[in-house]
This record gives sequence, C-alpha cells and structure tokens, in this order.
Amino acid sequence: MATSTFSTVSSFSTPSSFPFCTKITTTVSLSFLHRKSKSTAICHSHKACDEIEKPREECGVVGIHGDPEAARLCSLALHALQHRGQEGAGIVAAHEKVLQSVTGVGLVSDVFQSGTLSGLPGAAAIGHVRYSTAGQSKLCNVQPLLAEFPFGSLGVAHNGNLVNYRSLKSQLEETNGSIFNTSSDTEVVLHLIATSKHTPLLLKIMEACETLQGAYSLVFLTHDKLIAVRDPFGFRPLVMGRRKNGAVVFASETCALDLIEATYEREVHPGEVLVVDHTGTQSLLVSHPHPRPHKKQCIFEHIYFALPNSIVFGRSVYESRRMFGEILATESPVECDVVIAVPDSGVVAALGYAQKAGVPFQQGLIRSHYVGRTFIEPSQKIRDIGVKLKLSPVRAVLEGKRVVVVDDSIVRGTTSSRL
Repeated sequence: MATSTFSTVSSFSTPSSFPFCTKITTTVSLSFLHRKSKSTAICHSHKACDEIEKPREECGVVGIHGDPEAARLCSLALHALQHRGQEGAGIVAAHEKVLQSVTGVGLVSDVFQSGTLSGLPGAAAIGHVRYSTAGQSKLCNVQPLLAEFPFGSLGVAHNGNLVNYRSLKSQLEETNGSIFNTSSDTEVVLHLIATSKHTPLLLKIMEACETLQGAYSLVFLTHDKLIAVRDPFGFRPLVMGRRKNGAVVFASETCALDLIEATYEREVHPGEVLVVDHTGTQSLLVSHPHPRPHKKQCIFEHIYFALPNSIVFGRSVYESRRMFGEILATESPVECDVVIAVPDSGVVAALGYAQKAGVPFQQGLIRSHYVGRTFIEPSQKIRDIGVKLKLSPVRAVLEGKRVVVVDDSIVRGTTSSRL
C-alpha cells in the first residue's frame, strides 16, 4: 500500500473569528491510500418528483435477517449511521409474505417515534438514512424504495452514485415505456429488474447490477430473502456481521454492528452478491468486463464520512486519521503553541499532528451539534452566518497563542475562510 498526501498550510495575521490570537495556521490534510493492485409499473404512495436528484454518496444502509425484532434493531443501526444522512430515513420489513414500509423526512428519531415500529413486525428488514442537500427534501426520494411486481414485492436501499443513470433512464423510458415516480437514481435498478427476461428474482437482480456503472452498495428485501450487493470496484463500504442468535446483519459501517451487538465477520467483497434466507447464506459474483477489476475505494470514507470507531475497507478509520495528522506534521511543520481541530471529523487528525509535533492539543473550537452542514445552505451569506452558529472559539485556549488549526477537508471553504 502506497501513501500520498496533499496538504496546504496558510497563515493569517488577523483571522476574523480569532482577533485575540497572535497567529493562526490552518492546515488541511487530504491523504490517499492506493492499493497496488414494456415494463411493469413501479408503484409508490408518493407523488412523482420533477427534479433530477443530485448524487447521494454518503447515505447509510442496513439489512437484518433472522431476528424477530428486525425493524427495531434496524432503527437502532440507523441511529448509528445517522452521520451519513440527516434528510430522511426509512425501513421496510417482511412479515407473513408481505412487505411493509415506513419512510419520512428528518432524523431517525423524528421518523421512528414511539409506536411507529410496532407496525413493522417480522424477522427481516432493511433501512436507509439519506444524505442532505438543499432543495431535495422530498418524501418520494426517501428510501428504501418499495415496488410491487407480478412476481412479488421488492424493497431496495442504496448507497452510492450510478454514473450511467441518465442514459439507463432514457433507454427504459423510450424502449419500455417505463414511468419513473422519483428522481432517485436507485429507481432505475427496480425498472431494470422489472424488464429483465430472467425468471428467478436473483438472476433479475444480478442482471440489473451488471448493467449499472458507478458506486453501489445495495440491500434488497423480498418476503423471504435478504440480498446484499456491492459494485465490482468496491467504491462504497458494506460489511457483514452476525448476532448471537444467528441473525445476519449488513451495514455501511461497523459502528452499526457494534450498537446492535452484532459481531463483525467481513466485508461484502467487491462484485459479490450475498443471499440470506432460512437455509443460510449463498455467495455469488456479478460479472464484469474485466475479470479482476482493481479496487477503487473512496478515500473520503476515511477522511470524513465514516465515524472514527468504524472499520472501513478493512482498516480503522481512527488510525487512518491519526496517521494523516502525523504525516502532515512531518511534511508541513510550523512553529506553534497549541494545536486545535475543527470538530468533529478533524479531531483525530489534529491529535496525530499534535503528537508528532510535540505540541499540546486543546479544544479551541466548540461545535454546536444543533446546526447542520453549512455547505448545503442556499446562499453564501447564510452559510457565513451558519459558521458562527456552528463553531465558537475558546478565548482561554487561543488568546495570545500561535495556533495550528487542523481540518480534514474543504468543500466550499466556508468554514475555513470564516475561521
């Protein structure tokens, strides 16, 4: 495994949020790890959406099979994955050959209030938390999506971004007369399944996935099966675990397994299709033009998306971020009195920087956990105000000090410029 790091260090004599500091240095580390190496109508109770949805790359998915409290465990796992999406949440559960769904806009705690989960009995369920951007908080786009086919009901939850979505959608509309009810790229998967000439559902799903291009970690639910699929490049994480009662669990991160007391077993391999039912687990592979495509795992999972206590792509997120900080301190050393982080995702990298530099790490910024991401606000003026609401400096830590501020990433630069 080879490591390459891009870092920027810039100094400001009079930072706007720290008028009492003598000097502040902002440090951003982006570290990359490279391994060498005529269709059936799909029905929804929601109204159709007019807008084409922007990519939702940071969603979270979970699937559980073999536990009588599947939906409740699913909701707990979604709580653990809440950092991956705050726009909406949903669960589909299978009970007595019927799939039932609850979806809603907002946090997991908003959607699944007291009594809601009692309407989702069954020993198998899938769930989804949805990533937020401005103007797209529409119930019709909240997953899991649930479709009714002649061969039965099917639920699906997706984390990733299908780069050939538009071409597939146009092809399905023009050739098969498919009618789309959402603006989510995930719906194209259901239409591909609907138009497949294969008879067994599993072959329909595999054929659909072989048509997709891009990143996808998918969980499907039928009345008797839970199916997990990961794209051949392994862009997005998907792990498998097991509870003491034998129930199988799939999730975007291991932190979800930890919360519901499931033991981590392994990753779903790139290109793998795992089928779970009452007989056990079956592993298959999605065909790909290249027999063994190189892994193309998203480094932003380790930089920003995932929680530090998760294992992603077989590696501790905490250790990765600490290492990023150490590398940055080696490559971009500066004279300073204190190291602070832009919380929360920059904290571990800042700890690594401070340890390597031999400088104290302190909590110089206090984050309000009741303010969302500033880069999703519609106007720059509102984004600037949002930074002041989100982060407050600690004068006792910063006053008169030479300060290194470590952040993990810059999207629009709103937070860094206002600091």
